[in-house]
Amino acid sequence: MKAMVLHAIGRPLSPEERPDPTPGPGELVLRVEACAVCRTDLHLVDGELPDPPLPIVPGHEIVGVVEALGEGVVAPRPGTRAGVAWLGHACGSCAYCATERENLCDRPQFTGYTRDGGFATHVRADAAFVLPLAGFADPVAAAPLLCAGAIGWRALRLAGIARRVGLYGFGAAAHLLTQVCCWQGREVYAFTRPSDEPAQAHARALGAVWAGSSEELPPQPLDSAILFAPVGALVPRALAATRKGGRVVCAGIHMSDIPGFAYRLLWQERQLLSVANLTRRDAREFLDLARRAGVRSTTTVYRLAAANRALADLREGRFQGAAVLVPGG
Repeated sequence: MKAMVLHAIGRPLSPEERPDPTPGPGELVLRVEACAVCRTDLHLVDGELPDPPLPIVPGHEIVGVVEALGEGVVAPRPGTRAGVAWLGHACGSCAYCATERENLCDRPQFTGYTRDGGFATHVRADAAFVLPLAGFADPVAAAPLLCAGAIGWRALRLAGIARRVGLYGFGAAAHLLTQVCCWQGREVYAFTRPSDEPAQAHARALGAVWAGSSEELPPQPLDSAILFAPVGALVPRALAATRKGGRVVCAGIHMSDIPGFAYRLLWQERQLLSVANLTRRDAREFLDLARRAGVRSTTTVYRLAAANRALADLREGRFQGAAVLVPGG
């Protein structure tokens, strides 16, 4: 198999040839068709996630075809399309798993962080955490749904009953969530980097009623705001834009420090929440909803060997939507 491997924090990924993986008990092997590039992959490469077991193959928005089953695995069957997301394994026995909060598991494994991921031609996965993708004919379009889409859906559920939803950072997750919100009859207010007119135009094209700079206030107070941009300074700005009793949800796995702010921004029963990972239920719910709502991914495709360029382009905001790696090249 071919893989792009992180050997040292802050260094480019290195191409490697490795033996094809063999599934152990309870595992399966997928031939990777597509793997989207998530901002979490950037956080890994840049050293903003603690203690990765190097070397590691990044990538956790994986779509592929099942090639081999390990002992005890009967589904999904070989030859079928399936997906692998960020949560690669949960212990099933801690207090969080026992209360259907596997995203907070005490002994988790994360795809592309603590176990090898999908920046490769093949990946080994825990079969219990593999998601069936019957009905998704385009692996490139499906890949961003597995994290950007699903984590956006979890964040929206935490945002509560909200007609006016603000999305700070208009990238992979926000462009998918905008379509869901519009399908549900909500109003989307998109906040981008100052002067990022292409992202603002993209937001309006997908149905946002307003798009502007993250330094601006929206024309109407928000019921809830979701932060996808990993910028702590946006938290007080989002609170200032949110009505009494509203919620601000931080949806990223990493964020720069939140600066001090006046208590009046939080007062009047505003709430500040965070999202930690996602559950298999989140992913299944979102995949079903995406089919019903006709959600479409905007993607820029890169060959596997160009993974470093895809990461650099993501860091600099050089494309709209999501980057997706495909084998070859």
